[in-house]
Amino acid sequence: MIQVQDLKKIFGTKVAVDGVSFKVEKGEVLGFLGPNGAGKSTTMRMVTGYFEPTAGSISVGGIDMLVEPEKAKKFLGYLPENAPLYSDMTVASFLGFCAEIRGLTGAARTKALDRVLDLCFLDSVRNQSVDTLSKGYRHRTCFAQSIIHDPEVLILDEPTDGLDPNQKHEVRSMIKRMGENKAIIFSTHILEEVEAACSRAIIIDRGRVVADGTPAQLKERSPNAGSLRVVIRGASGGSIKEEISKTSGVQRVEAIESTETGLVARVLPGKTQQAGDVAAAIVGLAVAKNWKLQDLHQEEGRLDEIFRSITRSDTVA
Repeated sequence: MIQVQDLKKIFGTKVAVDGVSFKVEKGEVLGFLGPNGAGKSTTMRMVTGYFEPTAGSISVGGIDMLVEPEKAKKFLGYLPENAPLYSDMTVASFLGFCAEIRGLTGAARTKALDRVLDLCFLDSVRNQSVDTLSKGYRHRTCFAQSIIHDPEVLILDEPTDGLDPNQKHEVRSMIKRMGENKAIIFSTHILEEVEAACSRAIIIDRGRVVADGTPAQLKERSPNAGSLRVVIRGASGGSIKEEISKTSGVQRVEAIESTETGLVARVLPGKTQQAGDVAAAIVGLAVAKNWKLQDLHQEEGRLDEIFRSITRSDTVA
């Protein structure tokens, strides 16, 4: 549904997006991650046809965005960052206006309006003017306009920005549900949203894609993925660490908390070793030494660790 190839955008002497390529299929929710200034919004604005790229190609629903923009945009729903609203209109009149812009009239317009008012929990404020809405309801109204025409492709730029925890949960759940039969891209710098709503994620840094995969695949790239976390009492932390370091298959032991009565540590198995074999060896060592093994589990790796390890400071607009 979305195909981007070698996309580039230059503002003056600044390269904001530099050779970005990716695809998004129907039924896929793609999280677009990156530090502030990494080029996320610029890329999304090019995908929606708002910015013309300096180089590269974009197709939406098989239509070339640069050759037939109006035709391609019929597939799209777009929630920009800080989406504008007409403050003197009611929620219903604004969304009805958006439906008409999308070519919906008569019964089709009414049906679309009722659908998004219900889906976005806006029915209670349908006749309220936009300027009297809370920030959360304003955001829901902006979201509703992006789906008023039931598009096959959704582009959402920071869709939960400024919402409270309950509202964020609602929006993430909505995105996940809609992602079952749409192609969705949403940008975020909140890593928990990726695990909550995305089937795949791209990390962009300084205008380039530096990682692409499912959340589980990205977590496997974390420096601590596959390591063992152990909590042992019954001897000094130093002596426990020394004994574990001698255990077959252990590459390194990193002390997290070391006291005279115990150790909390991260144990990294060797590259050719199975974590389960190393765990079994640690259990055997604890039994032999009469230590009290309080915790032993394998760490999955964390998105924030891989994010920090492959992104740098925000220097791109």
